[in-house]
Amino acid sequence: MTANSGPAAAIGIDIGTSGARAAAVDADGNSVAFAAAPFRSTEELRQPAAWWLRVKEAVEHLSEGTDLSAVEGIAVDGTSGSVLSLDASNEATGSVLMYNEPCPDAEIVNRISKHAPPSATAIGPNSGLARAIYLSRERSVDAVVHQADWILMKLGCPGRPSDENNALKSGFDLDSEDWPAWVEAAGMDTTRLPEVSRAGARIAHVSGYLRKLGIPATAWFHAGTTDGCASFLATGASAMGDAVTALGSTIVLKLVSDRPINTPEYGVYSHRVGDFWLVGGASNSGGNVLRALIGDDRLAGLTGTINPDQPLGLGLYPLLRPGERFPISDPNYLPRLEPRPADDAAFLQALLEGMTDIERLGYDRLRELGSPTLTSLRTVGGGARNPVWSAMRARAMGVELLPAKSVEAAVGAAALVLANRGEHV
Repeated sequence: MTANSGPAAAIGIDIGTSGARAAAVDADGNSVAFAAAPFRSTEELRQPAAWWLRVKEAVEHLSEGTDLSAVEGIAVDGTSGSVLSLDASNEATGSVLMYNEPCPDAEIVNRISKHAPPSATAIGPNSGLARAIYLSRERSVDAVVHQADWILMKLGCPGRPSDENNALKSGFDLDSEDWPAWVEAAGMDTTRLPEVSRAGARIAHVSGYLRKLGIPATAWFHAGTTDGCASFLATGASAMGDAVTALGSTIVLKLVSDRPINTPEYGVYSHRVGDFWLVGGASNSGGNVLRALIGDDRLAGLTGTINPDQPLGLGLYPLLRPGERFPISDPNYLPRLEPRPADDAAFLQALLEGMTDIERLGYDRLRELGSPTLTSLRTVGGGARNPVWSAMRARAMGVELLPAKSVEAAVGAAALVLANRGEHV
């Protein structure tokens, strides 16, 4: 755990692809304390019991030596589109479909396409709604919620709360701010879905588990957001054309826009956050490919031998398996990993060049669909620490790479609390 002196005003919790993180920030959004609890194995990534165990570990570490008596609220972010089923007691049944797992039943996907409006973000095999319908058909399932929803519930928030950022891919209508009738027609009993609030909205006063850690009864549970939105908010980006690329297990692009853009055929969707929209998409390429094909332990050494001023131009499209979401939306899209250089450093360079091309194509796609022009770019995720990749990306995108205020999604979740601290229920 890292900590600095100063009173904590808000807490953010991030449950992502590598584990759980908790951050406390002061009233100005500056970090006061931070704690991380990594997953112990790849299997924990899709085990709700492990999510909760790691969240508790992170929050309890955060509370050690940190005064939480002035905390005003807490919010949680989770991986976008990840859903799990609950029994009547709101305990996880163990069934999970993660953000990058297509719905196993093509009939469900086809039925959604038949009933949903053309611009609906819930269309396609990577639809959160398709995953929810699939899980809802299992025996003894009483509800289907999103990853962040369930963690908020385990922390003590009453009911089955959610936020419109997480609920977007599950079919929630941002105009009516309700579950639309077509979701029922597509096969999902909406009484089994959570109650949705705007991202950051106050839901209920803190009770239960968090009170034992010294958080006051006057503090609020706030509706959370997705990990991508939280990562964006942590950076300090907020002006039209500001963009953030998250280089984690996958590559996620988000750009500030004055209007929403939802184009399912290109995997483009929009989240409402406060008074602006975040438009973007997520590729299946990213750090997961580097981890599998190169190995985390070799990345630093091999990177040091690459000259970004001498591109290889091999045109790779790095994926681990067929299927892409953005900037190309095609469940059968094939990886391009050939020609493979015999030298491992050259292979790494070719992979990084391919991922840079994906990012560039992504921002080009957003502009083509009507987004503001890219004016600034910040980076979060493990890839942000790779200087060679950063040099490749700055050249390809044609803009300066600006430093992020924070690269921790948990800080962004806490910032969401601060932005809504004066809101009335």
